[in-house]
Amino acid sequence: MSLRRILAATFAAATAVSIAAVPAAAETPPSAQAIRQLASGLNQAWSIDFLPDGTGVFTQKDAKTISKIDKAGKVTTVQTIPGVSVTAEAGLLGIAVSPKYATDETVFIYYTTSSDNRIAKLKLGQPPTPIVTGIPRGSQYHHGGRIRFGPDGYLYAGTGDGQNGANAQNKNSLGGKVLRVTTDGAAAPGNPFNSRVYSYGHRNVQGLTWANGQLYISDIGANKLDELNKIEPGKNYGWPTCEGPCNTAGMTNPVKSWPTSSATPSGLAAYKGSLYMASLKGGTYKLDLNGNGGKLWTNLGRTRDATAGPDGQLYTITPGGLYVSDGS
Repeated sequence: MSLRRILAATFAAATAVSIAAVPAAAETPPSAQAIRQLASGLNQAWSIDFLPDGTGVFTQKDAKTISKIDKAGKVTTVQTIPGVSVTAEAGLLGIAVSPKYATDETVFIYYTTSSDNRIAKLKLGQPPTPIVTGIPRGSQYHHGGRIRFGPDGYLYAGTGDGQNGANAQNKNSLGGKVLRVTTDGAAAPGNPFNSRVYSYGHRNVQGLTWANGQLYISDIGANKLDELNKIEPGKNYGWPTCEGPCNTAGMTNPVKSWPTSSATPSGLAAYKGSLYMASLKGGTYKLDLNGNGGKLWTNLGRTRDATAGPDGQLYTITPGGLYVSDGS
């Protein structure tokens, strides 16, 4: 073989070895937006909803205040609600913006007084006008408090049994129920008992959301099981006879239940095809519609609310802060 051919063959072999030694570029995995703090230093933040321009309005249970938060995270106190009674679970709780806010400029709140829990409506900065009163309160616990407007335009409220389990089974009591009312507080048309009661047999409803048009709620159990329930009008969800699933005739079992030691659920959101259930035992559950899944963000400690924002982000509330994420 000529010297030229020997040199060419040697160069080709070395080049092949060099190419083979270079590893293929690894594929970059899709990045998940880490949960990001938007506001801190809050006094038992409880619930958030949004005005048509994207501004958030949220409650602080112990401070008894409604505040605004803009997209940059700037918090501005709007007003303090008079007559609010604060205990371990009582105070200024749920907030819901009217779906017709552009014309009626109305916001709804759920709060505890010295004698009851109630729902009121107001224009921001003005005194509240009660529209539903007489929701039972306990000395410390079981106040419920979550309010949300449904796809049908009516206001739904989750209530607690006021530390009296019998209230949950009494259809004449507003305690231990999901209520469905008009913006004036009257029973919404089509309610199953011609009253404000939509479903009953609940212990302490903390979360309300709709997925594919179906209402789901989270309910705190006593010392055994917490529940995720799919709500149908007129159904009895068992408390205090049942805590979690049971075989009692006429009572509807939860979609999923968890030990109270690990869950103690709070706010509930439907976001990107999943349910996000806040947990007072730390973190937030990411679930499918059958309740299967696990916890995210356990480093945050207690999470109080989960809400899908109009900007496409998931908002998470802890007692002291407000966070945004993409739900990953």
